Amino acid sequence: MKPLLTLFLMLWAGALAAQELPVLPIQDHAAWQAVGRVNAAGFRTREMCTGTLIAPDRVLTAAHCVAGTDGLGPLPHEFTFVAGWLQGTAADSVAGASIWIHPGAYSEGQLDVRFDLAVLTLERPATISPLPLLSTGSSAPYGILGYSSRRPHMLGAAFDCDGRVESALLRLDCPVTPGNSGGPVLARQDENWAVAGVISAMGQSGALAVPVSRLQSP
Repeated sequence: MKPLLTLFLMLWAGALAAQELPVLPIQDHAAWQAVGRVNAAGFRTREMCTGTLIAPDRVLTAAHCVAGTDGLGPLPHEFTFVAGWLQGTAADSVAGASIWIHPGAYSEGQLDVRFDLAVLTLERPATISPLPLLSTGSSAPYGILGYSSRRPHMLGAAFDCDGRVESALLRLDCPVTPGNSGGPVLARQDENWAVAGVISAMGQSGALAVPVSRLQSP
């Protein structure tokens, strides 16, 4: 996918901002505290994406959330992962220590959405349990979780998304908006939810996500 098209798809999400994910009911929030905000340069900043704790000290997110469209972004310690953020409170808050960006994300100088993956290593392990990565193939229904720029203090969620892998991307029929980027796409594994992908952009019919299998592929 061409870099300009990638940028267009991310900007297009702003035009579709009215199509928000439904708010996750507060009584269900405790089950998803491994999902949080990836804040740049502060605990309460609104410059944010979404991320998922996949190990005690590692947060999976989108490459463009930590490095923009050109591979340049804030230093690792300028990021804070705020786990389980809900209406001004958090389950935990940990600063970044280092960032791994998929080597294919900026190999041609601009973001390639097919490799829009990054892992933020935290300065200490978080105090909450991570979500597992999907270890097998996935199929619908999928779930999506994310914070939006319009509703930065409430987690949005949908668990009935149809989707398929096509042209190296997971294409879903559920909407996403700015701020949802970096959030997890979930699929069933052994009757539980596991992280199957990372939200990257908005396509013609819904979310575009990068499968987590790309974490092991060049």
